Order: sequence, then structure tokens, then C-alpha cells
Amino acid sequence: MSEQHAPRSLIVTFYGAYGRAAPGPVAVAELVRLLAPVGVDAPSVRSSVSRLKRRGLLVPARTEAGAAGYALSPDARQLLDDGDRRVYPAAGGRPEPGWVLAVFSVPEAERNKRHVLRSRLAGLGFGTAAPGVWIAPAHLHEETRHTLERLGLTAYVDLFRGEHLGFAATAEAVARWWDLSAIAKQHEAFLDRHGPVLRAWRSRPDTPPEEAYRDYLLALDSWRHLPYVDPGLPAGLLPADWPGARSAEVFQGLHERLRDAGAAFVAGGSARG
Repeated sequence: MSEQHAPRSLIVTFYGAYGRAAPGPVAVAELVRLLAPVGVDAPSVRSSVSRLKRRGLLVPARTEAGAAGYALSPDARQLLDDGDRRVYPAAGGRPEPGWVLAVFSVPEAERNKRHVLRSRLAGLGFGTAAPGVWIAPAHLHEETRHTLERLGLTAYVDLFRGEHLGFAATAEAVARWWDLSAIAKQHEAFLDRHGPVLRAWRSRPDTPPEEAYRDYLLALDSWRHLPYVDPGLPAGLLPADWPGARSAEVFQGLHERLRDAGAAFVAGGSARG
């Protein structure tokens, strides 16, 4: 099954996986080289970088050799740092128990901010407990705070932490707060696309850097959105045979097998430069 990967998303994925650790800005020519293995041509790289610049995620800067390049903005670094706990399961540690609630009220004259709040909370993985009351696992409280502060929305929101005390069973409530069927389908789609890739790599004795880089970047670009759709809901509250654990295992397997070999491909261009 084929999958579409947006150039802008792939560029963000590259910076999250490799570019963030670069000692300086990444040259535009280097970005073109590094996006070619995943099917992004030079004009698409340049137009996507321009859009990311307008969004405040990339900032133009010269490399040490004087070439035109781009570095992550502080906001972009914060976004990626916050995301690491979700994207890399082994880095997340044991989730905090309980829930975080976001309760908001926006004046009618500023209803555009109500739309922004709803879309951002949904993007963070919050479910809807009631109109104006959104809920997520407690371990998301710090990332939620960073997001609301960055967007200047803290005046409209109160955050609470606590536990669900009833009256419905918590598993029943979770099934109301999130569309679990839709989330499961996204996990299954990831397994369909990338499970065979992992099996193929496990049958090989070699790990060529460019192939490893290509397959890792595509898998990471698919995977990194999933922990925002499924925000780490407690396993005991989910249906039997929930596919989330299996998709996390597939990504972790690809990460362990391919990430470092991909880094060798990234570094190879820098060494030649």
C-alpha cells in the first residue's frame, strides 16, 4: 500500500531525526540531497523550506562555509523536544497516572481563538469530555502548557490534573472521549505499511546507509503523527488486541536497526562538503 508524504512534513522529520544535532545550519543544497532519497525534488524542498520559514519553524542562516542554510527556530526546537517523549517510546518512561483537563472559555468577539484552541488541543491528542472541557493523559500537561504559552492562549484556559471518579466506568468514558475505532485504523495502516519493511530488514545481513536512511525517514514521518492521534491512553482502558503496542514495537524495531546507519548517510554528505 502506497503512502503520501508531504515535503514539509519530511523536512520537519529530517530535522527532528538528524538536523537538530547538526553543529550549525543545514545548507539548502544539503537539504536537497537528503530529501532526494524519499522522493522530494529540489523545487519542492525550496518551496517547503520557504513555507516553514514563514511559519517561524526555520530561520535562515549561513553555514560555516558561507552557504545559504536553515536552522531550527527556538519554538521549533521546543516542539521537537516535547515530541520526543511521544515519538520515541523508549524515551517516554512510565506514563504519569491520571488525567489533565483543559477548560476554556473564549468571548464571542474572539471566536477565532476558540477555533485555534480546539484545533490545537485536538492536535495534542485531547479528547472531548464536554463542550469546552477537554481531557488527556496527565503526562501531556507540560507539553500542553508549552503549546498554550507559545500561542498566547493561556488567558482563556485553566488546566487541572486529577482522576476520573465516575459515574460510568473509565473505559466506557474513554470510548466516548476518543474515537478509538479511527485511532485503531491508523495504527493498523502503519503496521500494514511498515511491518513488512521491518521484516525485510531483519532478513538482511547488511544495512546500506542510504537505504536505511530512506526507510527510516519514511517510517518516522508516518509514525511521529500517531502518538498525537493516540496520546498514550492506558492499556487497561483500551479494547482487547489494541494495535497501538504492536505499531510502537514495529517503529522501535526500525529505529534500532536503521537510525544510526541513516546517520552515516547524512554525515557522508557533510564529510564530502
